[in-house]
Amino acid sequence: MLLSWDALIEEIENCRACPLCREIHRKVVGQGDIHAELMFIGEGPGADEDLQGVAFVGAAGQLLTKMIAAIGMTRDEVYICNVVKCRPPHNRTPEKEEAEACMTFLRQQFLLVHPKIIVLLGSTAAKAVLGDQIRITRDRGKWVEKKGFFFMPTYHPAALLRDPAKKREAWEDLQQVASKLAEVRHSAPEGSPGSPHS
Repeated sequence: MLLSWDALIEEIENCRACPLCREIHRKVVGQGDIHAELMFIGEGPGADEDLQGVAFVGAAGQLLTKMIAAIGMTRDEVYICNVVKCRPPHNRTPEKEEAEACMTFLRQQFLLVHPKIIVLLGSTAAKAVLGDQIRITRDRGKWVEKKGFFFMPTYHPAALLRDPAKKREAWEDLQQVASKLAEVRHSAPEGSPGSPHS
């Protein structure tokens, strides 16, 4: 059953499905354009996100903002969220069970936003959405089409901060995202939300 945004936010705020909720300040649902054509999915909130209740506001978030700007968009024009809505202790990678406990929420967000293109930032997001067989270093920059939606795994901004040499590959991935977005908009029927004439 598809929830309304208000109902979904309430469910996330009240969720106690895994232990992550015990030591957090705030749940981090996600933000941006709730009708965006482009959606970014990361791993989970960090310390800054946990305090502010907003996804991607720390150092990695600032880099993501620049990455979005590099394809001629702003954060307000895309939708940004994470696989898990609670910060894992010490920013560790979410356990498989923790990610699975949050997948219902992520599916609801996907259905509500209904983006054409989904960029999966890092291994945790890519595996949660596309399956455990995904390897970022091998599969980044490759499109996966599912039911008319286009998914691309790429490096998480935090990985780019740790290893700036990866930025060139991430830039190539973003150029592909920009091209695919233009292609999707061009092929949208006249008057539809993705159409340049809507």
